[in-house]
Amino acid sequence: MCNCNDHNDGENRISRRAALTTGLAGTAAAAAATIAGPARAQEQNPYADPSEPALPPSDMKLDLSRAALVVTDPQVDFLHPEGVTWGVIGASVEEHNTVENIETLFKAAKAHDITTAVSPHYYYPTDHGWKFEGALEKLMHKIGMFDRKGALNLDGFEGSGADWMPQYKKYIEDGKTIVTSPHKVYGNDTNDLSLQLRKQGVDQVILAGMSANLCTESHMRELLEDGFEVAVVRDATAAAMLPEGDGYLAALINFRYMANAVWTTEEAVAQIEAAAA
Repeated sequence: MCNCNDHNDGENRISRRAALTTGLAGTAAAAAATIAGPARAQEQNPYADPSEPALPPSDMKLDLSRAALVVTDPQVDFLHPEGVTWGVIGASVEEHNTVENIETLFKAAKAHDITTAVSPHYYYPTDHGWKFEGALEKLMHKIGMFDRKGALNLDGFEGSGADWMPQYKKYIEDGKTIVTSPHKVYGNDTNDLSLQLRKQGVDQVILAGMSANLCTESHMRELLEDGFEVAVVRDATAAAMLPEGDGYLAALINFRYMANAVWTTEEAVAQIEAAAA
């Protein structure tokens, strides 16, 4: 159970959530109806794979000796009902069973001693002094998303929005999981993920985490540019649905276009089991 309010300044935490609720969450239901409702009423699930794909099928095969599970932003602010983004992302998280699917991947990776890394998103007080920001950077800073008191300060971290989801802690804090330096906007080009993976002899990545069209997609792009073979786990991620668009659908299209493979959690576990046999 998340103790977000127990470990932070209560009024500040509530005001962050209220800022999102009044500013965006009120439009989330309308956005979902606009984006998802009619589309699903008029045709099959818009997230379903095309019946006649034009792109060639994946031929990626795992070699567990050189593979890693990478999970982006497995944190409260994205994945817990008390997180500050839940009003616009919660429906997607629940639809794709994202929280449970990420845990299934952690379990499979640990069971087969696969290199595991998490790439977290943190903001420190100095980051709030940036002179210019993109739209979502402005929003994240406004609502205090992923805030920490400092790079060398863990005061208030436990149970905060920047903390790990409680059910993931036993996997992340086992002394074996790589916790990279934080990425600051979306991609891992600003942290040490590629270095850490290379030092482990990894060149294949099973990629999951939050959120689909932001950090997860950006990590996919950077890893591909760095020469990694990347399989994205499509139902171990999720995204916001806003009047500006359905972030999950946008990411799914790009996953299909660029990733070496796009798997479900079930398929990813089956690939791991097959490689281990």
